[in-house]
Amino acid sequence: MEKLKVAILGATGMVGQRFISLLEDHPWFEVSVLAASPRSAGKTYSEAAGGRWKLEKPMPEAVKDMIIKDVSDVKAVAEEVDFCFSAVDMTKEEIRRIEEEYALAETPVVSNNSAHRWTPDVPMLIPEINPGHAEVIDYQRKRLGTKRGFVAVKPNCSIQAYAPAVYIWREFGPSRLAVSTYQAISGAGRTFKDWPEMVGNVIPYIGGEEEKSEKEPLKIYGRLDSARGEIIPAEGPLITSQCIRIPVLNGHTASVFIDFDKKPSKEELIDALVSYKGEPQKLKLPSAPEQFIQYLEDDNRPQVTLDVDFERGFGISIGRLREDTLFDYKFVGLAHNTVRGAAGGAVLGAELLTAKKYIEKK
Repeated sequence: MEKLKVAILGATGMVGQRFISLLEDHPWFEVSVLAASPRSAGKTYSEAAGGRWKLEKPMPEAVKDMIIKDVSDVKAVAEEVDFCFSAVDMTKEEIRRIEEEYALAETPVVSNNSAHRWTPDVPMLIPEINPGHAEVIDYQRKRLGTKRGFVAVKPNCSIQAYAPAVYIWREFGPSRLAVSTYQAISGAGRTFKDWPEMVGNVIPYIGGEEEKSEKEPLKIYGRLDSARGEIIPAEGPLITSQCIRIPVLNGHTASVFIDFDKKPSKEELIDALVSYKGEPQKLKLPSAPEQFIQYLEDDNRPQVTLDVDFERGFGISIGRLREDTLFDYKFVGLAHNTVRGAAGGAVLGAELLTAKKYIEKK
C-alpha cells in the first residue's frame, strides 16, 4: 500500500518525540509534517528540539532538517497530510477547538490528549478491547458535517496496566476495584535531567489522574447507542484509586484489589489473560504485540527494569495474582506509559482505523 502522510501536532514535546521515534520506518505511515507552537515554527526540528530530545534512541535523521509549521495554521498542515497525530500542549478548551478544526478540514485526528475523551461521539480506543467503538465515527461525522474528518482518542496512560485485564475477566463479573498507580516521570513529559527533585522522591498527587483512573475504563467498557449516536459508559465496576508519582523514567505500575460476582479460580483468570487475542492480533497490525498480556509467575515480577519493554513496549505484564483477605483477588500490572500508554497506543489505534477504512488517502 502507498504510505499515508502524517502530521504530528505538538512534535517537540516528549510524546511528540515518541511519535517520531515509533514512526521511523513504519510500513503504513510516513511523517510528512511536524507542527508545534509559534515559537518553534519556522525552525528546523533539530534547532527546535535537538537540545531537549528526551529519548534514549537518537533523533531520526529524516526529521532533523524538517521545517516546523505553526500548529494553528490548520489549512497549511492539513493540505499536506492524510491524517494527524495530536500531542499538543494547550488548555483543554484550546485542544478541543484545534483538534475539531483539523477534523473539519477533512483531516482525521488520532489524539493522545484528554480533551475529547468525554465527547460522547469520540471513540476512546484500546484497540484490543473496544475496536467496535470506532463505529461511532459515522455519527460524529454527521454531527461535524464531514466526509473524512473525525477525532479519535486513546485513554489515560496509567489505566493500561489494569483496565485490559479487568475487561478480559468480564465473564466473571468484576464488581469493585481499589487501584493504586505508581507512575513514571515521563508521564509528566519529564526526565531526571529536567526534574532533579524527583530523584529519590515520591509525590502522592498527580492532578486529574484519579478521576481518569476511575471513570475512563467505564467508557472503554461501554456500548455504542445507535439511536443516540454516542458511546454510553458502563455502570461498573466501581473503581477507587490513588495515583502516585515515583522516581522511575518509564513504566506505570498498578496495584489492584478486585472483587468478582462469580468466583473464578486463579488458573481461570491467568488462562483468560494469556490466551486472549484482540482484533490487532487477528489483523496482524504492524505495531500489535504478538502476546498482548503476559503473566509472570515470579513473586518479584513485573519489574520496570525487566518488563517495561515487553513486546517493544506494546505489551502488558501482570503478576502476583493471589487471593486477598478483604477482596477476592489482588494483582500487580505494568505498562509502558509513553509507548502502550501514549504515542504507541495512538499509533496502534490509527492502524486499526486504517484497517477499518476510517483513515484513507485523500
